[in-house]
Amino acid sequence: MRAVVVERWGGPENLVEREVERPEPGLNEVLVRVHAAGVNPVDWKTRAGGALIEWGAVPAVGWDVSGTVETVGPGVGVLRPGDEVFGMPLFPRQAGAYAEYVVAPARHLAPKPASLTHVEAAALPLAALTAWQALVDTADVRPGERVLVHAAAGGVGHLAVQIAKARGAYVIGTASAGKHGLVRELGADEVVDYRAVRFEDVVSDIDVVLDGLGGETAERSLRVLRAGGRLITLPGPDDVPAAVEDGVRAVWMLVEPDHLGLREIAALVERGALRPVVDTVVPLAQAAKAHEIGERGRTTGKIVLTVA
Repeated sequence: MRAVVVERWGGPENLVEREVERPEPGLNEVLVRVHAAGVNPVDWKTRAGGALIEWGAVPAVGWDVSGTVETVGPGVGVLRPGDEVFGMPLFPRQAGAYAEYVVAPARHLAPKPASLTHVEAAALPLAALTAWQALVDTADVRPGERVLVHAAAGGVGHLAVQIAKARGAYVIGTASAGKHGLVRELGADEVVDYRAVRFEDVVSDIDVVLDGLGGETAERSLRVLRAGGRLITLPGPDDVPAAVEDGVRAVWMLVEPDHLGLREIAALVERGALRPVVDTVVPLAQAAKAHEIGERGRTTGKIVLTVA
């Protein structure tokens, strides 16, 4: 099968398409014929240095997949050949989604929302599960609470705005001025131009902050939280502020495979409460170009590779 592998850690030019052996599903696993694969910041960050991930013998990036079940291994009862599925298998172990076929534990996948194309579905798993696990499982956002989403037009942010809104929250997003229209269209009640003002000067009384930026943004976010508020930071454990007062909870959260979470996300899609925004679509052979685009940091929504 065709797959994009990392020849050596470094720049996008080290992503190379190769012919590799097609994997076979084992116990409780399925083989998925990949139609589309989402591209995420973790893809280019790990390609650059290999950190965090448990790599296979031949490093291959990518986790977001949407495709069709080709074969099922022994013990699988929830999926059958021909089923259309989407998911984020194995993270933080290597999945190798930039390929024609991927092997995944059956319960790391879920039925693809029927209203979405494979390209749209591939844009969801890692980013949507991150937003869901942060806002719902970790922060337990409740109706009427005030939620601040940083980078609200980005891959995780644009989905987090919609998920928080679906939970009944009052949502404030930060984004550059040119993206305010989209963020409001997705459901934000307020949008702050982070280039024009410091968000902590115009935002207050926040119950939950979702911080996808890290660095000083996390420290500054503490100033807008109410007593008992929750700060969820995504970039890394070092971005969690050391000094937290007034009963504020500050945590770093790393996304994990989640069959039930995928089903909840699919249900939001099917009732019209959640939609992925796809910024750029490129073929598998141009994975390096996809990484170059992503690393510029100007993407709205998601980048997706077409495979099948």
